[in-house]
Amino acid sequence: MKNKYFTFCILFFTFGLEAQYARKYSNEFLNIGVGARSFGMGNAVIASVSDVNAAYWNPAGMTQIKDDAQLSFMHSSYYEKIGSYDFIAGAAPISKSGTLAISLNRFGVDDIVNTLGLVQNGQVDYSRIKTFSAVDYAVYISYAQVVKLKERTYAQNLSWGISPKIIYRNVGSFAKAWGFGVDVGGQYQRKNWMFGVLFKDITTTYNTWNITLTEEEKDVFFQTGNEIPLHSTELTLPKVIPGIAYKFKLGKKMTLLAESDFDFTFDGRRNVVVSSKRFNIDPHMGMEFGYSEKIYFRGGLTNIQNILDVTDSFSQKKTWVMQPNFGVGIHLKNLTLDYTITAIGSNAVALNSNIFSIKIALNKKPKAL
Repeated sequence: MKNKYFTFCILFFTFGLEAQYARKYSNEFLNIGVGARSFGMGNAVIASVSDVNAAYWNPAGMTQIKDDAQLSFMHSSYYEKIGSYDFIAGAAPISKSGTLAISLNRFGVDDIVNTLGLVQNGQVDYSRIKTFSAVDYAVYISYAQVVKLKERTYAQNLSWGISPKIIYRNVGSFAKAWGFGVDVGGQYQRKNWMFGVLFKDITTTYNTWNITLTEEEKDVFFQTGNEIPLHSTELTLPKVIPGIAYKFKLGKKMTLLAESDFDFTFDGRRNVVVSSKRFNIDPHMGMEFGYSEKIYFRGGLTNIQNILDVTDSFSQKKTWVMQPNFGVGIHLKNLTLDYTITAIGSNAVALNSNIFSIKIALNKKPKAL
């Protein structure tokens, strides 16, 4: 019976029942993040990101790519390999001041048990149990440009970028959705200071759902007292993420980068550090220690929430919990390898997730170490 109710939850929390609505947690697979380096820093990279992964985080950062082209690959597993998340991207400068990138996100959960056909004519028939997958895709086409202040003069420390995105979501044979949205970002650098801002879903992102249920499936919904999902338009409201970073130089070969970002949301009260009906502020922060631009150690904190203490089931005491991230990176010529481990969950019940990513620099002439 648990599988049956789990199936209903998957269907309803994915589709919703209203014809058009703004959801507080809409298109959440696009809020997970990309790149093991970014995860290692608690996803606090809006101000400092400067490679191909900026297409996702802040497209303005792509203007700092010095290679002829860059490729990025990432794979991660969640909740003990129940879900898998993958990312691939490529970026290249196309002019003195402009950079173009294309990237693909995929998040999938496979082998979800569908028990809608479990009972037929009042009899339980386990041979009718099937499985399905829930998969989300997003394609970004990103462009960034250095701001031109005077004729033939470019301010290398000021840039802007834009990332239109096309979304496709599929839940087995039950439903499909197409969506479209736009992210816009900017970066500014002054000496060791870095500032950035991302206007995520600035146009409001629209997902149009098409629900397809057989007559038998509709009958099961009716007999169990559940409303039949309708075709709907799901709205993702804009989010503003400013960030500030500073890079310390610790001698000739060592550096320390520290950054703090702040997610501003306006879709109703959330369980974050600053919570209200009108707006919320969710801070996250990270640090990166680098040696000789070859070896990196990272740490970050994110998902700070005030939840009920699960260690004491008799009280209503709340406690602050957060998600710690730890990562390492190795840079070898044109290849960068990054790894991060995250602890998703409370301090008492945590699920570790592993993130791996590779970045490849493509140059006509090999660059010296």
